[in-house]
Amino acid sequence: MFCPGRNCRDAVAAERAAVLIDGAEYFRHLESSLRRARRSIIIIGWDFDGRIRLRPQAGDDDSPALGPLLRALVEAKPELHVHILIWSVSVLHGPSAIAPALFGSEWQGHPRIQVKLDTRHPIYGSHHQKIVCVDGAIAFVGGIDLTVRRWDTPEHLAEDPRRLDCDGEPYAPVHDVQMVFDGSAAAAMCAMAAERWRSATGEAPGGDADPPAQARQGGADDPWPDGLTPDFHPASAAIARTEPAYDGRAEIRESAALALDMIASAERSVYIETQYLTARSIGAALSKRLKARNGPDIVIVMTREARGLLERLAMSENRDRLIRRLARADRFGRLRVLYPVVPGPEGDVEVFVHSKLIIADDRLIRIGSSNLNNRSVGLDTECDVAIEAGSPADHRAIAGIRNRLLAEHLDCPVDAVDAAIAADGLVPALDRLNRKPRGLRPFDVSTPDGPFRPILGTQFLDPERILRLPWPFR
Repeated sequence: MFCPGRNCRDAVAAERAAVLIDGAEYFRHLESSLRRARRSIIIIGWDFDGRIRLRPQAGDDDSPALGPLLRALVEAKPELHVHILIWSVSVLHGPSAIAPALFGSEWQGHPRIQVKLDTRHPIYGSHHQKIVCVDGAIAFVGGIDLTVRRWDTPEHLAEDPRRLDCDGEPYAPVHDVQMVFDGSAAAAMCAMAAERWRSATGEAPGGDADPPAQARQGGADDPWPDGLTPDFHPASAAIARTEPAYDGRAEIRESAALALDMIASAERSVYIETQYLTARSIGAALSKRLKARNGPDIVIVMTREARGLLERLAMSENRDRLIRRLARADRFGRLRVLYPVVPGPEGDVEVFVHSKLIIADDRLIRIGSSNLNNRSVGLDTECDVAIEAGSPADHRAIAGIRNRLLAEHLDCPVDAVDAAIAADGLVPALDRLNRKPRGLRPFDVSTPDGPFRPILGTQFLDPERILRLPWPFR
């Protein structure tokens, strides 16, 4: 499946890999790895806020805010360097506080902590990768930025007193996934993150980013999170990217190619979680599989509610039109497009889906930053990691991750999901289990015979490539 140069940058081995479901699990294990860092921490993000706490349920002494935590680690470890690179426009577009990003915070005032805004991008493109690398030996990649309104537990309670932003305001339930891995795959990811820093700043990152021999599994400097059991041990992994043609760099569309290959190769099922679904190429690929008599079941779990007028136009309305197109292609009843809800005091409360995940059968899993909208195909900078099953244990692990996700959404035991899918297949199992107040609701796209082509002009809001703007807006 993996073809370096076409659908991935590298096809390399990970000694261990695990999927972290929802922000609470990711942040807890990330803090464990950060505390084990000795030489280098590189954070690449769409947004960043040093005020967040990785374990809000713990006291300040046990788990301080992220920025002060990084400062304390640097002060305690004379060889440790911290590099944080975020999208320059996030100071206006992201949810984090503007002033610290522009003017700095007290915790940043250390010579071995550098925070930079990445300005080397098209005027309309975003740097959307979410990567953390520790000591060149371990990497976290997925959909979760280290910013506000990302922490939540798998329970996704409608009202959770721990789920507050840095201003003390509550926010809605949010679902996301991240992957952590080590071995040659992590070394390749860390080298890519270091090159990204050099490209954006013109400087090499400080600190030794090459893992020492003792950082190997089980060694004294092993940054693998405490108590985390790998889902894969070892794994065949691939790193896939999206980069626009800009500033002398060639266009890279590995992530989109990998997504299309996964959809085309699926025999029994395709399970997708995504924030957006507007990409024309993805719509065409899914339609083709739905029209095939022996094609796979396709289940898509995504966000329903739009945030703002532009998102409603470019993403929600065009998403609904693409869903109508898929429904027309669904000749054999194998498609389900759904959004998760939990019961609240006044009825259903939607869970905000921020994850970016594709699972094909029990054979391939891809997790990263790429949504299934047009701009993630070729305009924004993205990074995804995929694992291909190479053993019966890997097949069980991939199926287990999909079934853990479904069990969370359907409020069912994982064993019940396992048994239902084994007996009936993905879509019949989902239909049978989806009967509780907490569950998955179908998208209402009004009349199924309504418009299905993208709204005229919205290609400028969700473009696949750099907009060729007239001077002086280039």
